[in-house]
Amino acid sequence: MRMKKSLEKLSDAIRGGYPLIYIVSWEEDRIESCLKALMKTLKIGGDFDVWTCADGLTSSRKETPRALDPVEALESVLRADRPGIVLFKDLPDSFGDNPRLVRKLRDVYYAGKGRGRHVVILSPAYRLPEALKKEVHLVEFDLPDEHEIYEHTAPLIKKIPHRAGLPEEFVKDLSVALKGLTINEVEHTIAKVLALDIPKEEVMDRVFQEKEQIVKKEGILEFVPPRFSIEEIGGLENLKEWLLRRAHLFTQKAVEESLPLPKGILLMGVSGCGKSLAVKAISSLWKVPLFRLDMNLVFSGLYGSPESIFHRGLKQLEAMAPAVLWIDEIEMGVAGYREGESATSSHIFAHFLTWMQEKDQMVFVAATANRIHLLPAEIIRKGRFDQIFFLDLPDDEERKEIFSIHIKKNGGNPARFDPEFLSISTKGWNGSEIEQVIVAARIDAFFEKRPFGHEDVVRNIMKIVPLSKTMEAQIKEIKGWAFNRAIPASKRPRR
Repeated sequence: MRMKKSLEKLSDAIRGGYPLIYIVSWEEDRIESCLKALMKTLKIGGDFDVWTCADGLTSSRKETPRALDPVEALESVLRADRPGIVLFKDLPDSFGDNPRLVRKLRDVYYAGKGRGRHVVILSPAYRLPEALKKEVHLVEFDLPDEHEIYEHTAPLIKKIPHRAGLPEEFVKDLSVALKGLTINEVEHTIAKVLALDIPKEEVMDRVFQEKEQIVKKEGILEFVPPRFSIEEIGGLENLKEWLLRRAHLFTQKAVEESLPLPKGILLMGVSGCGKSLAVKAISSLWKVPLFRLDMNLVFSGLYGSPESIFHRGLKQLEAMAPAVLWIDEIEMGVAGYREGESATSSHIFAHFLTWMQEKDQMVFVAATANRIHLLPAEIIRKGRFDQIFFLDLPDDEERKEIFSIHIKKNGGNPARFDPEFLSISTKGWNGSEIEQVIVAARIDAFFEKRPFGHEDVVRNIMKIVPLSKTMEAQIKEIKGWAFNRAIPASKRPRR
């Protein structure tokens, strides 16, 4: 659909007789093909010429001068009394302090009205002198959507012998996962990923790794690899069930059936109780890439004004949808309660609220908060997030499950440990503290060149003072706020 909208914008600009059209896109080959196709569809006669700073003006007509200088090329356009399209690929690099070029473009505009001749400026970024903004018609060309990607992907897969038998539904889901890439990047990714002798189940993860390259170039978003599964989360049955019920909504089949997409969840609660782990597990469960927006980086000013970089980050996410956006400690980021940043923070906060309400792309927001009372009511009302979950300290049974998970992860056998004793000994502990005890026990045993056991864990339990004691007042405050305001992430009643 996005491809269709972009073509409609470009078609409307040509139908409207705009002599100067500025297209923002990375994809030169794709834009050139679209322009040639539109010339046939709209029955525009004449020639299709291309200008680059390296080759000058190239045309099928022999009498066309090479014209490496852009001003000379535009003069050639003015002299040609024929309809057609001239595509200028490198023109914005020549603007600089060049009033002659600006003047010549304005001449092309006034001379070309109503004559069916169009000068199209193509560039990955929008860079236009102030004097031309009223004459130039801007078209932001979207990256290919899943339908266009599928048209390219399906034939490419058939050329790879050991992948030719992939089911069509998988190929469609793969096309959705490839969104956010240019057609050239899609072709390279297909050639690289599918040519490898890896199981079908790992193909999506490799595609997500290719998307990591994109976000690294921008520097705004951080790609979080899908390393954690939902089985590695102890307890939190309500939250896990909610996520499992929505695991297939980001597939092509769900899109075709017009199923409503979840907007996001807000995970709040006691520090160390699994909020970040739960967010990371969404990527593995739903088979969509997870990107973290670093609000400290946004406010740092390294990449420009905070408002601008925040907007760019959201636009980039929309292009790569389906995706999960992780905003950690949202109360300190989006709400922006920082000295000297009130105006900037309020602008970002307002933009985020509008985006959350109106976004139509497959971007799921997973936000975490430790001090949710700092967030204004606007962000936690229904319509922004689908659900607010409260993650409390684990109960007796959940602590047993967490111990079992981390003992296995560290190479131990849970059957050789006393889960009842360990659970009772760590009443009031959070999941992170339990994990740290197991890690410390394993390190002690490794130093003594032996497997770690129950006694090592007990010994390290005695060395840790849990957060529930050092920050008892703050935890009571968090629990008081969550009462009747958020859904418990765990099913078992608190003891």
